[in-house]
Amino acid sequence: MAEVAEKKVVVKQPSLRFPDFNGKIRIDNLGKYIDVISGYPFKGEDISEINNGIPLLRGINITEGFIRHNADIDRYYNKSINGLEKYLLETGDVVLGMDGSKVGKNVSIIQSKDAGSLLVQRIARIRPKANCDIKFVYQQIYSTKFHRYVDKVNTSSGIPHISLKQIKEFKIAFPEIKEQQKIASFLSAIDIRIDLLEQKKAKLEEYKKGIMQKIFSQEIRFKDEDGKEYPVWNKKKLRDILTYEQPTKYLVESTEYDNGFETPVLTAGKTFILGYTDETEGIFTKLPVIIFDDFTTAFKYVDFPFKAKSSAMKMLIPNSNEVNIKFVFEAMGRIKFPLAEHKRYWISEFQHMKIPYPCIEEQSKIATFLTSIDRKIALVQKQIDGSNQFKKGLLQQMFV
Repeated sequence: MAEVAEKKVVVKQPSLRFPDFNGKIRIDNLGKYIDVISGYPFKGEDISEINNGIPLLRGINITEGFIRHNADIDRYYNKSINGLEKYLLETGDVVLGMDGSKVGKNVSIIQSKDAGSLLVQRIARIRPKANCDIKFVYQQIYSTKFHRYVDKVNTSSGIPHISLKQIKEFKIAFPEIKEQQKIASFLSAIDIRIDLLEQKKAKLEEYKKGIMQKIFSQEIRFKDEDGKEYPVWNKKKLRDILTYEQPTKYLVESTEYDNGFETPVLTAGKTFILGYTDETEGIFTKLPVIIFDDFTTAFKYVDFPFKAKSSAMKMLIPNSNEVNIKFVFEAMGRIKFPLAEHKRYWISEFQHMKIPYPCIEEQSKIATFLTSIDRKIALVQKQIDGSNQFKKGLLQQMFV
């Protein structure tokens, strides 16, 4: 009887490695290197909003790269955990959301503050075996390669989902353990830099929020060149400050986007920049301007040429030289919409709303001051984007 040939393990080398390592790298299923389970299906009546039991780690707690907590989402289990010990999380465990719109992307490493939490169903807990560094595995899972894999294996027409079996079948290039640790340590250092930049950006945004509160409550006032206060603020309706236009030539549905093109295509919604086009007609250049969407009450300040997505977009434009559009934009951000009503605000109705309105000289000083903060925030965001791009490039070269 002929012997069955042993199945060969694929061997491939990355294009970038640390100089101290030159051993062969095995490409294997992740399941050979990890222990993975999914969480326990706690009954609704056993879950409490009151912090008098064991914290539960639910899918809503896991975001891209970290665990979040607040009183609105945190839940607790206040019964005996006998028989549930295997669902207790340990420092260093990797947790991965197994379903939802961000399946495969909501992943994090458990830190000491979350150790001892109980794992809830539809979350995978990944723990390393002896031949595996968990931070190395985390970097592989928290990557576009894994995201593409999830998109490929997820064929469900309902809620996006990945199974434990599919997680185990994800193929990873495994060098020896010391090289895994070296790679993980290097990439973790980049993650720390990105996290510090994110914190810096958040502090700047919080500072701007606080200073705007003081400006618009007039706790802080700007003065003229002689040190005198400007006139008392009035209130004006938006229709007395702005006019609006709609694009006559807008991007057609069949046009393809390409990041190599120059002109951004805008929507007033959260996505904002949909892509870039090479169309040359109908580019909006009366700048700066506020683009407004009455379906979502979303608006954006724009100071660069753009192409509109459709004729539904409105462009709000100053109606005189006595209006600073940047100031108006910041003031509009303080309008309180009754979101619970899910009401659509037509442009005609929106124009009846009032904003606080100082003289043009004070408007301009406020706008200049807030713009200086915006530039600092944008600079930090550029550093974040650059660090993420640098890491992405390293991942493509260091991982097979």
